Amino acid sequence: MIKVGVVGGTGYTGVELLRLLALHPGVKLHAITSRGDAGMPVSNMFPSLRGRVDLCFVTPAEARLAECDVVFFATPNGIAMQQAAELVAAGVRVIDLAADFRIRDIAEWEKWYGMQHAAPSLVAEAVYGLPERNREQIRSARVLANPGCYPTAVQLGFLPLLEAGAIDVTHLVADAKSGVSGAGRKAEVHTLFAEAADSFKAYGVPGHRHLPEIRQGLVGMAGKSVGLTFVPHLTPMIRGIHATLYGKLTRDIDLQVLFEERYRNEPFVDVLPAGSHPETRSVRASNLCRIAVHRPQGGDVVVVLSVIDNLVKGAAGQAVQNMNIMFGLEESLGLDIVPVSP
Repeated sequence: MIKVGVVGGTGYTGVELLRLLALHPGVKLHAITSRGDAGMPVSNMFPSLRGRVDLCFVTPAEARLAECDVVFFATPNGIAMQQAAELVAAGVRVIDLAADFRIRDIAEWEKWYGMQHAAPSLVAEAVYGLPERNREQIRSARVLANPGCYPTAVQLGFLPLLEAGAIDVTHLVADAKSGVSGAGRKAEVHTLFAEAADSFKAYGVPGHRHLPEIRQGLVGMAGKSVGLTFVPHLTPMIRGIHATLYGKLTRDIDLQVLFEERYRNEPFVDVLPAGSHPETRSVRASNLCRIAVHRPQGGDVVVVLSVIDNLVKGAAGQAVQNMNIMFGLEESLGLDIVPVSP
């Protein structure tokens, strides 16, 4: 059994991670940390876990995380980088669900996240955990940078086109929408029910923290610099991301065959039949990314529709998928979940 620690188990990604780990046949939960709620039974905060998780929250000092095989950080940005080096030195593998190890350019990271990086040497060795692209590197990773939610949906949508050199990389557009859970489990005016319901808005148009992460991934796929316009939107739903992606084709190609062949052996990417329009509810609570590809009016513009659950394939589910790869388990173990409907 893999002995698992979870740092920061009180947020939405934290409870989603606990939901998945509690049912994982190869995992034993060792400790779940929270400074502010230490001593409280986890199931008191999250009744959905009653009978599944019988641990209490503990402080990091009491957690004995060095005894774990792997520690997940479901924490705000800037936390994992403070503690990861000590854990790695103790032989513990680290999976960070925040952004501390995603961007390889330290100066770029510091510009977007507004703090000095505490572990640049670990950034250099960290593996970016997009399994559909980096599976072999993930197997041996000591530090795993779990991708963000928007970056997962956008990169999986563009990946086949960029690998095939089929689109103009200088003018890529990602128009993406997220549910309010993407903002985290904290009290903020813009996510109050009366503020977010019956409304729809763009945000972060001048620049969003996920932009450099997405651009870094697309550059790696294309093998050259890319021009990307990324506009996120807040929608009045709890879960889900819908990314509508645009590119200009540079050669004639059967797009449906391209996507089906690229993702044929990927357990968590579902390429829908030609003409489909995936819905966020079709992936709710699952680790699936569902994709449809279109060529409107037979022109030279390709439109890719990519949907995920931001808390699962966009966060906790992908983290568990990466853990499975890192420990040589069946990749879908604990994640073979039918989406919830309605």
